[in-house]
Amino acid sequence: MQEKKSTILRKLFFSTLYLSAFTFGGGYVIVTLLKNKFVDQYHWIDEEEMLDLVAIAQSSPGAIAVNGAIVVGYKLGGIPGVLVSVLGAIIPPMLILSVISFIYDIFIANPYVRSMLNGMKAGVGAVIMSVVYDMGSTIVKKKDWIQIVIMILSFILCYFCKVNVIYIILVVAAFGAVRTILSERGKKNE
Repeated sequence: MQEKKSTILRKLFFSTLYLSAFTFGGGYVIVTLLKNKFVDQYHWIDEEEMLDLVAIAQSSPGAIAVNGAIVVGYKLGGIPGVLVSVLGAIIPPMLILSVISFIYDIFIANPYVRSMLNGMKAGVGAVIMSVVYDMGSTIVKKKDWIQIVIMILSFILCYFCKVNVIYIILVVAAFGAVRTILSERGKKNE
C-alpha cells in the first residue's frame, strides 16, 4: 500500500459512497462488495484480515454497513479513514430514505415498485448465500476443526433450537478469547 494518504482517503470515501449507494438488501450484502473492492481490486487488505474485520463489524452493535466502513476505514486510514468511510457509507441511504419518506404512500402503492422490491428479495438472498459461502469456505479451507464444529453448532442452535443469536455470539466470543489466551501462553512457554 504505497499510495499517498490523501489518495487512499479519497478512494476510501468514493468506494464506500459507491458501495452504499448501490447495495440493496441490508448490511450483509455489503460484506461481499467490501471484500471485492478492498481485497480483490485494491489489494489493500488480505482475505484473512478482511474476514477478521467483517467478524468485528458483525459482532458490534449497529448497522453492519457502517460498522464495516468503520473497521475498514480505521485499518486503511486511522481516524481520518473512519470519518471519510462512514460519511461515504451514510450519505446515500440518508438521501434516499429522506426522499422516499416524503413520497412513501405513493411509492409503496405503485405496483411496479412493489414488483421491483419483490424481485430484489431474490437477488439479495443470492448475495447473502454468496457471503455465507465465502466466509464458510475460508474456515473449511483452513481445516481448523474447532472452528468448523463451532460454525455447525452455531447454525444448529440458532436455526433448529431457536437459541438467541446474542447468546451464541457471546459464548463463541468468550470461547475464542480463552482459546487465544491459551494459545499465546503456549507459545510463550515454548
